[in-house]
Amino acid sequence: MPVIAIDGPAGAGKSTVSRLLARRLGFFLLDTGAIYRSLALVARREGLAWSDGPRLGERAARLAIRFHDAPAGQRVLLDGEDVSEAIRTAEISSGASQVSAHPEVRDALLGLQRSIALQGGCVVEGRDIGTVVLPWAPLKFFVTASVDERARRRHAELRGRGHAPGSVEDVAADIRDRDARDSGREVAPLRQAPDAIAIDTSPLGIDEVVALMEREARRRLSLG
Repeated sequence: MPVIAIDGPAGAGKSTVSRLLARRLGFFLLDTGAIYRSLALVARREGLAWSDGPRLGERAARLAIRFHDAPAGQRVLLDGEDVSEAIRTAEISSGASQVSAHPEVRDALLGLQRSIALQGGCVVEGRDIGTVVLPWAPLKFFVTASVDERARRRHAELRGRGHAPGSVEDVAADIRDRDARDSGREVAPLRQAPDAIAIDTSPLGIDEVVALMEREARRRLSLG
């Protein structure tokens, strides 16, 4: 079964469209961002600095994480604990961006991501999937949106989860900072793969984006 790579910056809606696309196609969803978020959470709990690349790399190599599909959506299990909500806070989101910039961490987790994806029938979401993790993926999307639109969506998401995100302007500032980190890092920076289909979700609804992706997937991958 084929693999679909979906990349894009924070808040562009790629998590939502990836989940819905996987469901429509009957594929497994691999949210690589959840892996880095889980590492950031572990580091915070164990007193590891997000700036300590070598120690984070060692811990990443021992990360016991798995994904479980449930009626309410995919759950992330870390050492058997459901951390699906704990990894979605603004603090852990920032931490994920920081820990993912370390080459030791990227190296430690690259094999895990590839081994899951190679099972096939998989939608893989992240920031360097089409360029680094799975450059051979037969279908790639790059999902983006304006900073203002991404901030509005992220602010609503955080409030919906019961977190206190501050103002939309505060969230926009955080997004700009994260964009700079993700695009400017030396290892696996956020980039659009040359053969990726770019989708600006700013003027589109979720259903429109997913329908577009599904049409391309069925046409290009001969899924029927």
